Amino acid sequence: MELIKKKVRMLKRKCEAVSQITFDEDLNVPDVKPDIGRMIQKKGDIQIEDIQISEGRAYITGVLAVCLLYVSDSPFFLERKIQSLMGTLRIGETLNLEGLENGDKVQLKWDIEDLSVQLIHSRKLNIKALVTFTAYVEEMLETALPVSVEDEEIFKKKQEISVMGAAVHKKDTMRVKEDIALSSNKPDIYELLWNTVEIRGLDIRAENDKIGVKGELFVFALYSGNDDNNSLQWLEHSVPFYEEVECPGCSSDMIPNVEIAVPQSDLKVKQDEDGEERIISVDTVLELEMKIYEEEELSLLMDVYTPVRDCQAIREKQKLENLLVKNFSKCKVNDRIKTENSQGKILQICHSDGNVKVDSTRIVENGIETEGVVRVRILYIVSDDEMPFYAMETMIPFTHVIEAKGINEQCVYHLRTDLEQLSTTMIDSDEIEVKIVMNLNALVMNQTEMGIIREIEERELDREKLRSMPGIVGYQVQQGDTLWDIAKKFYTTIENIMELNGLESEEVKPGDSLLLMKKVER
Repeated sequence: MELIKKKVRMLKRKCEAVSQITFDEDLNVPDVKPDIGRMIQKKGDIQIEDIQISEGRAYITGVLAVCLLYVSDSPFFLERKIQSLMGTLRIGETLNLEGLENGDKVQLKWDIEDLSVQLIHSRKLNIKALVTFTAYVEEMLETALPVSVEDEEIFKKKQEISVMGAAVHKKDTMRVKEDIALSSNKPDIYELLWNTVEIRGLDIRAENDKIGVKGELFVFALYSGNDDNNSLQWLEHSVPFYEEVECPGCSSDMIPNVEIAVPQSDLKVKQDEDGEERIISVDTVLELEMKIYEEEELSLLMDVYTPVRDCQAIREKQKLENLLVKNFSKCKVNDRIKTENSQGKILQICHSDGNVKVDSTRIVENGIETEGVVRVRILYIVSDDEMPFYAMETMIPFTHVIEAKGINEQCVYHLRTDLEQLSTTMIDSDEIEVKIVMNLNALVMNQTEMGIIREIEERELDREKLRSMPGIVGYQVQQGDTLWDIAKKFYTTIENIMELNGLESEEVKPGDSLLLMKKVER
């Protein structure tokens, strides 16, 4: 008996590994840089160079790039300047991925859990860091779900279900480029000292054969001016962007799950039309991992029988997914931060940036409880005539429940977090108020394990067994019985039972008495 099947593509995680790398290295100040007097702030960035794959293993090479903003050391006030330097720490790590094969594409994510820079003396630093790497491989698998049989004489039991299939799985990049001109009251750029580029307010939508990505680059640059005393200057600039990324096979009614990383962001100084260095060129690469899902309604074949042949359904267990909810949730967090008294009074906030880190999630009644922190870094000016620039780093905790009605422990979910807004305001001369709005977007899917019919074996009826069965029998409906089960057991049909017992529907309840007549030919 030939099954009629519907092919559905599903995305399955083949293997996964998590590894933590600790760094504890000394870094010498380059000869071209002056001595370090006081450190202002730091940042770290992972730059992956290569992923070498062998059977069961992935070898990662790259660097941890550490940037430092500091005040140079000098007994003379006028010679103290703000400087920046960068050091690199090599990465060479092997991750064991059971089942990894040559040709697999390894996806890699990382998080700098901790980064500290200590001054040993004016020409040497100690850098400690903890970096967590997560490597995984996902593969597109095709499964065939039975929807019918070619034999029209066979009675079929079907169930209407929704199945979430993976329509597209691809990786792509996009670039956002912008030239930012200095305002006329600013001096020319002598040296670019520090910069940050953040993505905020992401909005991702599926369209026909493309993915629309909308957001904002929030750019900050600190530089020394080309004037008599190399005055410190800074600018903040927002770069809105909308980009359409090719995604063949995608349509507007599909469900996107797109993760965006920023592997590269370069700021360079350019000359304007007059040959003066008054333009900051921003070139940011965004890396997109696109998983596009399609929900399809299927009439799934659950069972078959015929009174004239013995049909045995051979099954295999399989997990099927369907969409429960897609929720775009916002979380607002406020906090107040005090500065150290020894620094002096705050005169002005120059810049603040941050990122969201989710520490844990758990399923609660009708939702997903999310706990984490927002790492915030603030650069500000105090009443210190010698060198007024200071910075602070803080972690602001949050707890938020993303609504997901009907969620249970069998569900799977995907979260995407990003900052929408981050503002810092002076409350008074030693206190700063931080206001944060973050997006916590959840894609939740029901996951059901079912016995899917793989094939149907046909056998001759057991004639001896049939002869021993009475032609007409009274039957009391048991708990869990359906007319289908009863008809199959007693070699009759649902229609015959309904006609014989004057039933208007297939609904029966425990305790009902039925008259059954064997329909099979002897």
